[in-house]
Amino acid sequence: MGSTTGTLFCVTTFGESHGGGLGAVVQGCPPGLELDLDLIQRDLDRRRPGQSSLTTQRKEPDHVEVLSGVFEGKTLGSPIALLVRNQDADPSSYEPTRHLYRPSHADYTTDSKYGIRNWQGGGRASARETVARVAAGAIARQVLSEMAGVEIVAWVDTVGEISAGCDPNEVSWDEVEASIVRCPDHGSAQKMEQLIKEVRGKGDTIGGVIRCVARHVPAGLGDPVFDKLEADLSKAMLSLPAAKGFESGKGFRSVGMLGSEHNDAFEPLDGSIRTRTNHSGGIQGGISNGMPVVFSVAFKPVATIFQPQDTVDTDGNAATIQPRGRHDPCVLPRAVPMVEAGAALVLCDHLLRQRAIRGDFQARETVP
Repeated sequence: MGSTTGTLFCVTTFGESHGGGLGAVVQGCPPGLELDLDLIQRDLDRRRPGQSSLTTQRKEPDHVEVLSGVFEGKTLGSPIALLVRNQDADPSSYEPTRHLYRPSHADYTTDSKYGIRNWQGGGRASARETVARVAAGAIARQVLSEMAGVEIVAWVDTVGEISAGCDPNEVSWDEVEASIVRCPDHGSAQKMEQLIKEVRGKGDTIGGVIRCVARHVPAGLGDPVFDKLEADLSKAMLSLPAAKGFESGKGFRSVGMLGSEHNDAFEPLDGSIRTRTNHSGGIQGGISNGMPVVFSVAFKPVATIFQPQDTVDTDGNAATIQPRGRHDPCVLPRAVPMVEAGAALVLCDHLLRQRAIRGDFQARETVP
């Protein structure tokens, strides 16, 4: 099972939704880093269930335990083991559907692949798995900040047909966190919140788009041809539960532009180089160019809806299913720290890889 990611900054996650806990082993973190555990807990708190009226009401404190790799507040260079114990698991709510395949879940496909599955909340296929990568991503975020001053901010840009259209150059972390929807545009956030509540009241779910910007990313990150920066970012994002689409820079919108419109012309800036526009999203030829890295991730509606649906049981007989339990009507608000974590893991890995390729590598002056 593919539970490991990264080349030099290597992360292996483990655990199931309703098991004893979840965690990650981080290998390749540089030694001597002053590791702020409060920042790790902060990102876990942003991801945890029960944080607002718009999320699942499963009550998990998601308190992180650091089991190894840190001494007197500093990383040792040895593997860092992180553990988050499950406190409010309730597998009994899945008992009525243990022999049914839930529509658009991983039940049938997991059975087809392994011949066995954990029917208690989906096991590894549950979105609860992301608690481990958010914890690991919080370490990667600190490495990026220390080594290159990289700042990563994601936000909910679209819910259903409501779009905020925020400028990636202007969005701040504080503005995002000021809204329970995690949309920095106040007017759009209110509309999104109302829409999610209306959908939940009907026993249904809704999807949308998260945008992300990584600022101060040095030029030179990415390793063509198969490890291009946007290819690795895409893999990290599409490995997230419910993620169904990835867009780098202008992405699909670029098909409606001419080359003369889409090309990012170079210009000097105080002794450094920048591009006048950023339609490429800070990546050209699969390598970062020093401009902000901008991308979007599309998330489908959560698969668990509280309405009767046609399905089949594990013997192939027709059946009807109406799940119960605690689920998000919209995954987007809690997915924001997941997207940031995925970006941090990829960027950190590529930063360390670039430093290994060029021992004299120094981050160039980047555009704010």
